[in-house]
Amino acid sequence: MSLLQRSLASVWHPCTQMKQHETLPLIAITRGEGPWLIAEDGSRYLDAVSSWWVNLFGHCNAHINQRLREQMEKLEHVILAGFTHEPVVRLSEELAALTGHNLGHAFYASDGASATEIALKMSVHYWRNTGRPAKTRFVSLAGSYHGETVGALAVTDIALFREAYAPLVRAAATVASPDARAAEPGESAKDVAIRAAAALEAFLAEHHAETAALIVEPLVQCATGMAMYDPEYLRRARTLCDKYEVHLIADEIAVGCGRTGKFFAVEHTGIWPDFLCLSKGISGGYLPLSLVLSTETIYQAFYADEVARGFLHSHSYTGNALACTAALATLEIFRDENVLEANLQRTAWLARAAEPIAAHPAVEHVRQAGMILAFDVECPESGFARRFYAHALAEGLLLRPIGNTVYWMPPYVLDEAQCQWLGERTLVALNKTLSG
Repeated sequence: MSLLQRSLASVWHPCTQMKQHETLPLIAITRGEGPWLIAEDGSRYLDAVSSWWVNLFGHCNAHINQRLREQMEKLEHVILAGFTHEPVVRLSEELAALTGHNLGHAFYASDGASATEIALKMSVHYWRNTGRPAKTRFVSLAGSYHGETVGALAVTDIALFREAYAPLVRAAATVASPDARAAEPGESAKDVAIRAAAALEAFLAEHHAETAALIVEPLVQCATGMAMYDPEYLRRARTLCDKYEVHLIADEIAVGCGRTGKFFAVEHTGIWPDFLCLSKGISGGYLPLSLVLSTETIYQAFYADEVARGFLHSHSYTGNALACTAALATLEIFRDENVLEANLQRTAWLARAAEPIAAHPAVEHVRQAGMILAFDVECPESGFARRFYAHALAEGLLLRPIGNTVYWMPPYVLDEAQCQWLGERTLVALNKTLSG
């Protein structure tokens, strides 16, 4: 049997209707080089979505490879309950420094949904420890996505996920999204943000006594179709959370690690949340790793003699030494190669590459936040995303539209020619999709 046949016979692929692979074959990837994925048959694909937004510095990055080889010769893993090790300590210290020590305590897990659940549980447990046990509910933005485990689904507002598992979920409340595409004639993105913040205040004024936390994806709501919004919303949300004694959770799982132009997306706003969730790019796309950064105030509420006041949560691979080493190597690349500054040029290259696409009569709402660029396609027929995906593969591109939204979220290694090629091939795939 071929690798593809073996995979179909034994692997249940994620977020996939497996029957679709009867007509849209799997692609067997044998190796990666920088932004490229090379298939078993020799075909090459530009990984324009960073393999689900995780790969920051290209596949098989030499620096991360070397750091992992060095660490494997010393320690691969040790239980983090009662033990510690240099990579997890140093990573925690460096991340705290990147927040200006506003968020000085790191709790580790292995995937983004787990980080969401940690932040939610920490928030509720904090309020119980401080004598406010009624604060057990959450509020999130319309169209939000925070993961697909049962706790994370409670604050996820994507109908496909929410409805399938509704009997298992204690759903949170939702408030209006500050999505700039909702602007009325004459309104700016900031106007939309202010209007959405007013809706948040109305909700908190009525429900703050039972609300533990507001959870948001800063600046870009990714899985709902790359909904981008003005930083003013987060500034006002911070003020409202302080006023009504509600925690602010920043889910930077997708938008952190430089995606929006700053290392943390909240850096665009001048505020800090009570909890900040990271995953995906933090390990450079190498190993599963997630974490929640929290404040000294949060930490102290758990620091006590009673076991029940401690944070009662664990994962077998918490603070895995290899994953932390990959994250440290990722931070070294950010620092040593001035990545955020270099990405300003890449951001401009992507914007120029998208100009012909923006002129297409079927394209609207072209938008960009740093290394994330997206546009919506007017296509009344169903199945746009699947057809576009297939045509993009034929053009040598890995692109996975979200509904009728096409987006680029490439690794931070593209040169100008590759950005231009990405734009050209995307346009060809779009025209082929729309022509039937």
